[in-house]
Amino acid sequence: MKQNITLSLDKAIIKKAKVLAAKKDISVTKLLSEQLARIVSEDNQYESSKRRALAYLKKGFHLGGRILATREELHERK
Repeated sequence: MKQNITLSLDKAIIKKAKVLAAKKDISVTKLLSEQLARIVSEDNQYESSKRRALAYLKKGFHLGGRILATREELHERK
């Protein structure tokens, strides 16, 4: 479902957007729509990656080593 929105932009920005859209042979609406969709998609990907990275950190990593001494043995005072 599509819905219209109203934007208030500086005239210089609008003029440059029209030129850019014309170079791409698309409308300003299509230009803004594509860019906004890209921004939202990138944010969704970032949040997904962030959640995945935090889950990995919470789980921890096994690097193949073995514990050869207890904590007490390692910190034994002489």
